[in-house]
Amino acid sequence: MSNLKDLRNRIASVTATQKITRAMQMVAAAKLRRAQEAAEAARPYAERMSEVLANLNARVGSNGSGPPMLVGTGRDDTHLLVVATAERGLCGGFNANIARIARVHAMRLIDQGKTVKIICVGRKGHDSLIRTFGTRVIDLVDLRAVRHVGYDNADAIAKRVFALFDEGEFDVATLFFSEFRSVLNQVPQALQLIPAALPEETDEKPVADGPQAAYEYEPDEEEILANLLPLNVGTQIFRALLENAASEQGARMTAMDSATRNAGDMIDKLTLHYNRTRQAQITKELIEIVSGAEAL
Repeated sequence: MSNLKDLRNRIASVTATQKITRAMQMVAAAKLRRAQEAAEAARPYAERMSEVLANLNARVGSNGSGPPMLVGTGRDDTHLLVVATAERGLCGGFNANIARIARVHAMRLIDQGKTVKIICVGRKGHDSLIRTFGTRVIDLVDLRAVRHVGYDNADAIAKRVFALFDEGEFDVATLFFSEFRSVLNQVPQALQLIPAALPEETDEKPVADGPQAAYEYEPDEEEILANLLPLNVGTQIFRALLENAASEQGARMTAMDSATRNAGDMIDKLTLHYNRTRQAQITKELIEIVSGAEAL
């Protein structure tokens, strides 16, 4: 009967686990809608910010000058990787996918003889990358106490990046995050922050109705860029954090749904095995009773 007792305990354990995964799935579904709306609302502003910078860059570029945050330092020796992941697990391959593309990018740079420095936003990315890169991970931004990500959180990260850039600690900064596409699809992305990655101009431009507007900037373009470039970095980091929040909940919802289904399948198999074992035990006891009665 000890075998039956073990099976009962295991069925009870899997059932309790199934309740937890179902509850986590429901919580993730409840959080997903708000996170998705926030991420989708941030995209037009970030994209428009890049377009304005591209317009200003076209004007400043004709003069052959520009701020270092826009045109770079003229070197490509030291790279800063800002890797944004989640603070918690149980969300499928969400954290691992971001860490993987950051790791591949860093290893490629190291093979080219570049110096790599990493700032991790989120404990899971830090735990994954610290094992490979060790002292190259120079900072960890812990957001475990933050319930809802705000611009203040992104601005604090941006200021850390600005401080390192002003001190000449790096030449190129790249941000890694996961873009939310759907509940089933979250795509890891790499976005260059410094020098600013601007929309590429194409030969095929849409023909607008009516005359084209001619923009005049006051004060001059250089002064506007000096203010917009730091704002752009904070905006892109904020967007990445919002995209990560939505992607994390979508990945967790999918992972917990899969775990709940797997737990259900395991409970069915264990229950079937339990019933067969119990039936065999009963049959064995009946045979022993009958055999004993015939012996008398």
